[in-house]
Amino acid sequence: MGETFVVNRIDLRRMLTMLKVSDKNIDQLEANLNRLHRHVNAVAFAGMLQKLGLKQGDITNIFRRMGVDDVSITNIFNALDEQRINETLGKIVVLSVE
Repeated sequence: MGETFVVNRIDLRRMLTMLKVSDKNIDQLEANLNRLHRHVNAVAFAGMLQKLGLKQGDITNIFRRMGVDDVSITNIFNALDEQRINETLGKIVVLSVE
């Protein structure tokens, strides 16, 4: 990945409002982003959007509007799934049989 994508705060608010996210939740997201100095990893951002109740399709559309390509979006969701598995089960152990 390694690319940087920018979304205007007003555009993000507009997209989230269209997706029926409450003003309170949008304000919380903006506060989190401000705390992170408005720079956030795409995987963490996708996780934040999921916590707002957005489905993968809605998050995909937000990323597309930001100019993120489909391959990168797939990688973001794969990394998010892997992160969730690791948090749930602890560290994954690699076993080998010789």
